[in-house]
Amino acid sequence: MKLRQKILLLAVAPLAVAMLGIALAVRFQATQLAQHERALVEAAYLQSKETELRHYVELAQSAIAPLVRSGRSDAATRQAAMEALARLDYGPDGYFFLYDLQGRNLMHPRQPELVGQDLWTLRDPQGALTIQQLIAAAKGGGGAVRYLWRKPSSQQLAPKLGYVVAVPEWGWMLGTGIYLDDVESTLRQLDARAETDIRATMAWIGVIAGISILLVAASGLALNVSEHREADAKLRQLAQRVVQSQEEERARLSRELHDGISQLLVSVKLVLETATNRLRLAPAEGAAVAPVLGMALNRLDTVFNEVRRVARNLRPALLDDLGLYAALQHLAREMQGGSRLEIAVTQSGTPRELPDEQATALFRIAQEALTNVERHAGARRVAVALAFDADATRLTVRDDGHGFDVARMQEDPQRGIGLRNLRERIAALCGQFDIVSGMGGTQLVASLPLARPAAIAHDPVSAGPSPS
Repeated sequence: MKLRQKILLLAVAPLAVAMLGIALAVRFQATQLAQHERALVEAAYLQSKETELRHYVELAQSAIAPLVRSGRSDAATRQAAMEALARLDYGPDGYFFLYDLQGRNLMHPRQPELVGQDLWTLRDPQGALTIQQLIAAAKGGGGAVRYLWRKPSSQQLAPKLGYVVAVPEWGWMLGTGIYLDDVESTLRQLDARAETDIRATMAWIGVIAGISILLVAASGLALNVSEHREADAKLRQLAQRVVQSQEEERARLSRELHDGISQLLVSVKLVLETATNRLRLAPAEGAAVAPVLGMALNRLDTVFNEVRRVARNLRPALLDDLGLYAALQHLAREMQGGSRLEIAVTQSGTPRELPDEQATALFRIAQEALTNVERHAGARRVAVALAFDADATRLTVRDDGHGFDVARMQEDPQRGIGLRNLRERIAALCGQFDIVSGMGGTQLVASLPLARPAAIAHDPVSAGPSPS
């Protein structure tokens, strides 16, 4: 996986996890709220029904109150009370029932087959003693009881809320009730609506999450395209710099070969032709030709020296044989021989063997810096310091020239190529490059980190001799 894809994944993954967490939290809170709302609706509905049932029972009590208070308890009086209660109803499943306090059914308008039966031990499908619970509530002063009972209109077991009171004068339990299957249906509708709302909310969260992820992905793609364009532009610029550097190096070599070695070889050729003509015209005058041949040999020596100089500029042999410090000393001597510069090369710290790429990079930086000082700085003295620190190898080149504007030079695409090449060469080796310039001169510092954890002991062949 590419780095940009990893970055995009790191951006999208936390967003997706956050949206998932938000969705789960919203679903949990919505479910809790729906359950709380359901409980409130159920409690309010049951409370209203309980109040309604209490009013019905009070109405039934008032209907038989004259008979109960008459003081008579004969069978005819009780039968008249039962008939009065049987005539009271409020809907197909709204009726009153009577039991004695021992659990025997006395009156049931909708289920007359129960009259006379002892239902004290009657249990519902859940195992609850239904009649005993009703009688206990009545003896306790009256109250509501939830239980299961067969609904007359459908002949199906249904939850029922009953309200019962005692008629102590006659040992009766008077009650009525309302079936709660319609309540359960209403509550199921509430649950279904809540579930639908939760699904809709989750769908909106999903849509928002999808749009957010698409926006992040689109932003990442746009950034990726922008970075690709910028990288392509930098690559084109770098390629132009490489081609330009190659052309400049070829031009320099061409000038040196043409102006130096080529001219010397032409001169040697002319001298040898002159000696040949003299020998052909006057074979006996060999002694007169000897100075001419000596001149040709001297010029051939000059050619050889020029060839060695060009080769050293391409890759100094001292850098491979004696190390960086010796190569810097030799470079300083050569540049002092051809200019008025005074170059001092010093070394500090415990010398160690450097990798070829580090040694070459530091040498090229010193070479480029000294060349720039000679051409542009107008300096008289240059100090080159090679320091072997505990965690890095540092090269410092300081001159006393008139300096230049570093920021402006770096921004100039035509003049700052050499400086940018130095900086990029050091950056490629994970090093640091810094240059400070002013009226008092210029200081360049290039630092490269250690290639190996442990420093190598001083090796005079690889590191070069320390200054005495």
